[in-house]
Amino acid sequence: MEERLKWVALLGAGTLIGSISTFTLIKLLHRRIEEKGYNVEVAELNDRKMLFEAEQNGCCTHNMDSEDTPDLLNDEIVSEQLTRNIQFFGLDCQKNVTGSYVVVIGLGGVGSHAASMLLRSGVGRLLLVDFDQVSLSSLNRHAVATREDVGMPKALCLKKHFSKIFPECQVDAQVVLYDASSEEKILSGNPDFVLDCIDNIDTKVALLAACVRRGLKVLCATGAGARADPTRIRIADLRESTNDPLSRSVRHRLKRDHGIEGGIPVVFSLEKPKVKLLPFKGLSGEEENPSDYQVVPGFRVRIIPVLGSVPAIFGQIMASYVVTKLGGLEIETEPVVSFDMEHYRTLHQRLIEHEELVYGTANEVQVDVEEVMYVTKELWRGRSAKDQSIKDVGRAMWRSVNELMLVRWDSTKPASVSNLILLKFDEVDEHESMTLDEISETEPEFFKRVSNVLKRASLDFGI
Repeated sequence: MEERLKWVALLGAGTLIGSISTFTLIKLLHRRIEEKGYNVEVAELNDRKMLFEAEQNGCCTHNMDSEDTPDLLNDEIVSEQLTRNIQFFGLDCQKNVTGSYVVVIGLGGVGSHAASMLLRSGVGRLLLVDFDQVSLSSLNRHAVATREDVGMPKALCLKKHFSKIFPECQVDAQVVLYDASSEEKILSGNPDFVLDCIDNIDTKVALLAACVRRGLKVLCATGAGARADPTRIRIADLRESTNDPLSRSVRHRLKRDHGIEGGIPVVFSLEKPKVKLLPFKGLSGEEENPSDYQVVPGFRVRIIPVLGSVPAIFGQIMASYVVTKLGGLEIETEPVVSFDMEHYRTLHQRLIEHEELVYGTANEVQVDVEEVMYVTKELWRGRSAKDQSIKDVGRAMWRSVNELMLVRWDSTKPASVSNLILLKFDEVDEHESMTLDEISETEPEFFKRVSNVLKRASLDFGI
């Protein structure tokens, strides 16, 4: 009986809090309407007129010039809507998010979800770019589109729905194909981030190269189709994206045509695609050459099967990455390391044998195999502490463990999680022949970097 009374009391309290919040919000909204003299019917008519004009002109204009953007968080409705974000980031960091400008190019299953969550997170200005229209088959993965939106340009569809979610955001919807002729129009204005959610190689490569050339921060989405396992999605450098044909093609083209080998963060899946592009059948029902039916040169005509939840997760991950960057929150993404437990056992055994050889005993080895995995993967990302550049990926990394071992950073302290570095065999003797003071003097950048990494281990383990 007492337990039941507790639940009733909790339910009543929750209902009361919800009622108070709703009542407060309604009062604020009524006050806004009274103060600004909004006329709902006129506003709806204006919106329809704006959308009609945009369809004719190919784009929607900003609600206001970026130079005149106010501090949105001074508005009671906005600050209440973003309460959870403010609690998460702190007010000043949320102001950075709210004052930012983000461009999202490609508004399908990935881009629509990314843009939607950027909006809900309080990004103050968005440029949405896509030349395509909403189709019935889009509805299994699009963030906001309904059947009523079928046939509407995706950019305008998002703008329409966004105006009902966060009307204070400046949304520019451009119904245009990104290419060399539209580059200046789309990438000018000094955006804080560009999201590449394009699924066409030619356009994707052109956009990424332009962002690098202009010094713009860009986050790239690779293939989300034909995947089903959300636990295998990662963020890493383009050079580390494996098992993804789109990534492989983009890497090759960027290097060949633009001399770009990496430095671009991408969202990708380690999962091998479950299915391939479906065969293209023409009106006769027979397989035909899909390029004969391309409306836009270089764009895929054949369909790749898509489980709608996966591109949605891609988009949510992209939004989370960008918002945390804008808010100044440092996130350590999970390293892409292809070692298995047998590799970590080997590294643990090498450490024990080395300790016995150098110190005469392994009694000061204070790590087990799981902690070796933490040190190797989380701290050193499966690479020598001397060289953290991305060279070996995939199977090459798997083979590289054959020349790696863990050794003490400070020889006067035990071999613990906060005192182990990963080195190649030929680097060990030189390291162990020097004191930390000598390393600090001769290799100050290396010393500082290692010290910072090991401080992270101390914090993680409460040492």
